[in-house]
Amino acid sequence: MAMPSAALRTKLECPICLKNYKDPVNLRCGHNYCRYCIDCLLNIQEGTGGYSCPECGEYFKRRPALHSNKKLRSMVEDFLSAQPHQEESGVSCTYCVDSPVPAVRSCLHCEVSLCKKHLRVHKKSPVHVLIEPTLSMESRKCSVHKKKILEYYCTEDETCICVSCSLTEEHKGHQVEKLDVASKKKKETLRNVLQKLQTKKAETEERVKSLQEYRTKVEQKVVGDTDSVTALFKDLRKRLENLEKGILRRISRQAEYASLCIWDLQIKKDDLYRKICHIEELCNVTDPLTVLQESDTGDLYDTDDRDNQDRERHERFLHDGGCLDVADLLQSSLMDIIRDVNVYFYIREPTAILLDENTTDNSLKLSDDRKTISISSIDQERPETPERFYRCPQALSSESFSSGRHYWEVDFGGIDGWVVGMSYFGVERSGELAKFGHNDKSWALYRNGNQYLAMYDNKGVLLPANIPNYRVRIYLDYEAGQISFYDLSDPVQHLHTFTTKFTEPLHVALGVWEDFLKICGGNPKT
Repeated sequence: MAMPSAALRTKLECPICLKNYKDPVNLRCGHNYCRYCIDCLLNIQEGTGGYSCPECGEYFKRRPALHSNKKLRSMVEDFLSAQPHQEESGVSCTYCVDSPVPAVRSCLHCEVSLCKKHLRVHKKSPVHVLIEPTLSMESRKCSVHKKKILEYYCTEDETCICVSCSLTEEHKGHQVEKLDVASKKKKETLRNVLQKLQTKKAETEERVKSLQEYRTKVEQKVVGDTDSVTALFKDLRKRLENLEKGILRRISRQAEYASLCIWDLQIKKDDLYRKICHIEELCNVTDPLTVLQESDTGDLYDTDDRDNQDRERHERFLHDGGCLDVADLLQSSLMDIIRDVNVYFYIREPTAILLDENTTDNSLKLSDDRKTISISSIDQERPETPERFYRCPQALSSESFSSGRHYWEVDFGGIDGWVVGMSYFGVERSGELAKFGHNDKSWALYRNGNQYLAMYDNKGVLLPANIPNYRVRIYLDYEAGQISFYDLSDPVQHLHTFTTKFTEPLHVALGVWEDFLKICGGNPKT
């Protein structure tokens, strides 16, 4: 038994738009929708944390895939081909009562709808106004003059009227137009509005696309930042713990040293008391021979040099260590940590640089990529230039920096004979003053043996000895006037910071007298 037409129509309707399916697709739960309808609904659900089927409510964590339902699409096409006009208007012929037949026209005068067969026998007089099939013929007639058809449009009152209305006092003197003329003008206005709306729609879609791309980038960045912040705070906790132990150790050492000094002075005091008593006894002896023959008098004479040394040491302790400025020490140490955080978040990659061959000393071999210098027993026989270092195994970078924050990492392969730093281009090129850090135009970190030495203007600061990793970092904050050095061990150790006011562009400065130095990271344009 064939399915009734009305029941079949219901089966072929999209649950969202309530019209016959267009390009039907189904979800994993089995429910069908027009592709356009379900796409729009899923777009609305974006950003809510999930998606759901509007029919059964099944939840999808990710946007569900849409699968074409070819069988359903074929059924819709067969149904529409059998009833093309029925689908277009939904109006059946008034006279075909035995079985519904699609109407092709409606007559406003007779208030009936007609199929092709009954239209041929319908009266064709002007009184009979034929229009597209409609179920709402009453809306096409005047509400005042019940039998009159709406034929005109009053532009002043913006309402549709019949011919009798146009003659009444209410519309007298008003400009009226035939419905088709007024409709044409309104369509033109609507087309202009439509064009603007379509432009806005395109702009909105472009903005949505841009925001979706931005969201994707942010989501990727969130993963990286989460890992980075977790690692950073792990390192910070370790550094703060080490800082706490170090400061507490220095505080406790003050009391320990004071106790040692008191104990030492107490021994000296007892020794002095013993000597005083012995001397007093000798002074009371009346026999000169006994006094002169006393053999144990060599240690009765104190050395002023030793007393002076002890006194200076104790005074220095009272001045420097006895009043340890804990707040200043904490501030300085915490500022080092904050500076490291700034380095980590403001500049995530090393700044790209190349070494300048015109400055490289002929005792150094320069790699083809201009990132590595190594000591060579063979003179490189480069041409003499005013910029070249002479008998001083050093080189400057081609790039200079007069603003911003930058950092560079240098691999030294575990060897000890090297120097890294920053320098003005006008530094000397030969002699003792050409060495980085031995003048007022360069700031340097030396590594020799197992010792670091920070140098500027021929003044050095000996840093705590340690076994280094294979890399050091040079950090420049030009506006802040700071050059900092780090040992890239685990955790990263801050070695030293120079603070000054820069007056010229700065170049990265490298020197080596054992093995090699290599600039790490960055892809400069050659």
